[in-house]
Amino acid sequence: MKTYLRLLSFSRPYADFVPLYALYATLGIFFGIANFTLVIPLLNVLFGTTDVHTATAPAVLPHFALTIDYIKELFNYYFNQMLARHGKQGTLAFVCGLIIVSVFLSNVFRYLGGRLLARVRARVVRNVRGALFGRITELELGYFSNERKGDLISRLTNDVQEVEISVVNTLTAVFKEPLNIVGIFVLLFSMSARLTLFSLVLLPISGGIIASVSKRLRRHATISQTTLGAMLSVIEETLGGMRVVKAFNARRYVLDKFEFQNDLYARTTQAIDNTRDLASPFSEFAGVTVVAGLLYYGGSLVLGGQAELSASAFITYIILFSQILTPAKSLSGAFSNIQRGLVAGGRVLGIIDTESSIRDRPGATALPPFEEQVELRNVSFHYGDVPVLYDLNLTVKKGQTIALVGPSGGGKSTLADLLPRFYDPSAGQVLIDGHDVRDCTLYSVRAQMGIVTQESILFNDTIYNNIKFNTEATEEQVIEAAKTANAHDFIMASPEGYQTSIGDRGGRLSGGQRQRLSIARAILRNPPILILDEATSALDTESEKLVQEALTRLMASRTSLVIAHRLSTVRHADEIIVLQHGRIVERGTHDELLLRPGGLYQRLSQLQTNAALV
Repeated sequence: MKTYLRLLSFSRPYADFVPLYALYATLGIFFGIANFTLVIPLLNVLFGTTDVHTATAPAVLPHFALTIDYIKELFNYYFNQMLARHGKQGTLAFVCGLIIVSVFLSNVFRYLGGRLLARVRARVVRNVRGALFGRITELELGYFSNERKGDLISRLTNDVQEVEISVVNTLTAVFKEPLNIVGIFVLLFSMSARLTLFSLVLLPISGGIIASVSKRLRRHATISQTTLGAMLSVIEETLGGMRVVKAFNARRYVLDKFEFQNDLYARTTQAIDNTRDLASPFSEFAGVTVVAGLLYYGGSLVLGGQAELSASAFITYIILFSQILTPAKSLSGAFSNIQRGLVAGGRVLGIIDTESSIRDRPGATALPPFEEQVELRNVSFHYGDVPVLYDLNLTVKKGQTIALVGPSGGGKSTLADLLPRFYDPSAGQVLIDGHDVRDCTLYSVRAQMGIVTQESILFNDTIYNNIKFNTEATEEQVIEAAKTANAHDFIMASPEGYQTSIGDRGGRLSGGQRQRLSIARAILRNPPILILDEATSALDTESEKLVQEALTRLMASRTSLVIAHRLSTVRHADEIIVLQHGRIVERGTHDELLLRPGGLYQRLSQLQTNAALV
């Protein structure tokens, strides 16, 4: 119930629809029940027992009161008037006209309530999906290292859709049908408390059975939603690694992985459907059983002359009671359907409730424009329980180019990720002009940094939009940035120039072209601090030359932190920091480090030189 109410909270503000929907639902139920109460006078007219109504009808118009007796007396008054003025034929026409009007009004209010709920449903789904996507984009990078993208996609698409189908679409049943049942029972009690109490004996038994069915549904639904997330992860990984799948003849391997998850999902879905389909027939069977019992019990009383109802009233009572079957069936079916939606809703809310460990502190201020230096002071970092960096101290003056080199796994990329607060240090401080970046807003810190990574991250859009990405740049500025990045020529040679679509992740471009677009994007942003993470390591010689020229222009008059495996690309750095096992083992210029006998930098340089000669 808590999850259900949480999901419905996304429809706020409630004042927009709750009072109006309550009015529509009440009026719809009132006129719907009135349809069947009119059966009594209809039968009396047909069977010639109108004298009963004439004898009990009030002689004057009754005083207004919010009671069932007032409604009965009011109807009997006008019914008697019609009999006196127009006879049985006219009264019959009057009753039939009332039935038509009552059915019309009942359906009008039901339609208006449905329109209102459609707006609520759209609002809930929109707000849930928006809150989920907003939270996903807010979470720290470390979160995505522990989660499978396919499962996140499943929560954002299938789980939200399941919330709509299984939770929001049942709003009518959950809110309207109980009112309908209560309204019918109030009328039934007013007609015969004795028969109504008899009918209530079997209801708790059927309710208990339906509750046990719902527990099974929730268990199956949990397995189903988890399996679907795993299956989507297999799909996402296969599509992203299709080149490797084909190169290694691994089609059968990935098919087996997919078929395992697909079969498990199919089995659990079938179990859910089988269990869910049991609820509605059972509730109908239980209802008909009660109706049959009432027919026997009440009929025996009528035949024995012990009943408090006339024959026509008893028939109307049975017809009214049978109408409980429809809302009860809808309610039990909705309650069963909700179980799967609640599991999906719980998975969605699980992410929405996840707090990012990297967020603005209370009272965080905007970082002033960069003026002096970036400093790492006594910085250590752990991935969980695994230490990565140990007590690092590093100062980068404005305008300097500092290179980070060393063996893989030494902590170079992790160190660079601390500057834009992709991660926070486990100990120590990252300072920009003396300001601890944790005391500044994330937006202001990252706004002063440009990042070019080894893997060019582009979007399935045009070249123009990828360069302009999240800026207010003009077309002239975009073109100028592309020229500076050595990208303008190949862009103009593309089929539609700057409006050429580059495909998923830039798949229609070469590695060098993708990298130059990434550099153009960074140039357009014009950041004072640059982070270059092995920006040329995956390129061929010709592409590397073009990209290196673009990087040189990009780094001009900027403060740069460069991560590189190819030492030749950082030989002109103001200082080279050699990292090994999370510690700074050497530092100095290229020439100074080469002259250090037995040093790690010297050894790495010799290995790369020998590899180039081979």
